[in-house]
Amino acid sequence: MKVLAFAASNSRQSINNALVKYATSQIENAEIEILDLNDFEMPIYSIDREKDNGIPEQAQKFYDKIGAADAVIVSFAEHNGSYTAAYKNIFDWTSRIDMKVYQNTPMVLLATSPGPGGAQSVLGAAVNSAPYFAADVKAHLSVPSFFDNFDMEAGKLTNGEINDALSNALKQLTN
Repeated sequence: MKVLAFAASNSRQSINNALVKYATSQIENAEIEILDLNDFEMPIYSIDREKDNGIPEQAQKFYDKIGAADAVIVSFAEHNGSYTAAYKNIFDWTSRIDMKVYQNTPMVLLATSPGPGGAQSVLGAAVNSAPYFAADVKAHLSVPSFFDNFDMEAGKLTNGEINDALSNALKQLTN
């Protein structure tokens, strides 16, 4: 199984990147590719830019990566209750190739934040909009109070209940 994973953030210190790396480390017998959104940086989407210059090559590469995967794991960072600008821009450009951005690929959607909300607002938005973009969401999980529940030095969840919930979510990718 080929698993594509990424944090929907362009921060080099992204806690969502730490979470997605941990999540992928829990999947056995899989080829894992973790994307860095910084590798897909493009001008801010606008219809004028699209008409003048077409769709950037990075958007096609992102779309192709999703299409080549057997499963996708995304961990969403939350900026002011919504998607990060970096993710939203990549998504907007890619959706101009095909609105079915996720190409019916099985997915697990994650989110975390330092606070007790665990980025539930952006996770809710992602889960609710997923059917419009051909995302086959098998499970989703919010991890609240990240630094209370994750050991950054060891790179793993320390809360047994949340760890069990993550394991159960990941199992849905192979069912």
